[in-house]
Amino acid sequence: MKADRRLFLGGSIALAASACIPPDQSPAGRLSSKLRIIEAAAGGTLGAEILDMETGLAIGLNRTRRFGHCSSFKLSLAAMVLAYDAAGKIDASTRVRWTESDLMSVSPFTAQRIEEGATLLELAEFTQKYSDNAAANILLRELGGPAALTEFWRSIGDDVSRLDRMEPALNNVPVTEVRDTTTPLAMARTVAKLTYGDVLPEAQRGLLRQWMVDTATGSNRVRAGLPEDWRAGDKTGTSIWPGMGSLYVDIGFVEPEKHAPIAFAAYYRARETHDGIAPAAEEVFARVGDIIADFARDDRMLPF
Repeated sequence: MKADRRLFLGGSIALAASACIPPDQSPAGRLSSKLRIIEAAAGGTLGAEILDMETGLAIGLNRTRRFGHCSSFKLSLAAMVLAYDAAGKIDASTRVRWTESDLMSVSPFTAQRIEEGATLLELAEFTQKYSDNAAANILLRELGGPAALTEFWRSIGDDVSRLDRMEPALNNVPVTEVRDTTTPLAMARTVAKLTYGDVLPEAQRGLLRQWMVDTATGSNRVRAGLPEDWRAGDKTGTSIWPGMGSLYVDIGFVEPEKHAPIAFAAYYRARETHDGIAPAAEEVFARVGDIIADFARDDRMLPF
């Protein structure tokens, strides 16, 4: 797979003109050009931001374009539970209950715990790890609704990201929709703050990162393009909503060997409405993973 992606990048240089790649020959410019090549070859719209958390240097594509969160908002929701518990705003050991009417597709944890319920902490863990839709809605209900998550983002300096609806309606995000959206530039910085910044105490940061590492849904996306010995964690999202095409998301962190941690936020909007998750769409993210690896390895990287 890795060799195939390398051949793809090398063999797609002819697409440079159609992708309107600027003649920037700096290391950052060349990597940004490769992102444009990936987008042109895929045929949809790619949004990406790759951020060095130590230097603040970043590369990206369609960095300020709005994309829907899909299930990727659940990372911030889980972080909000940890942050509010650490600050004494809530008690994450509080047990809550729900009924069968709260369940929906992709509710593996909550479907098994109807009788006994779960703590807010457990719901946070499994909305992140398993993308449990009912768990996300229960947490939103307990914490003040979508507006509460938007306010959490504002409190940590993210004035772009917003959540307006619950699952599953929040996944209906056509190109012109503003509700339930973010930008690659904003979300990469939010991920950096949640995983390595001062939003959470050290213990909670470590717990959140471990939940992200344990999240299996991202194994075929950005992480598929990274060296196997690099630690990485993420949260994915997918929306295959009739009439809006297909939207795929992957946000997370990477701990490269001999390099500061990197945050990333990647979004791919396909023109077609897929019948299930398309392997070709996930391969777009694996190619972004290749770019992240190059970004980390190139010690000549200059401000972009």
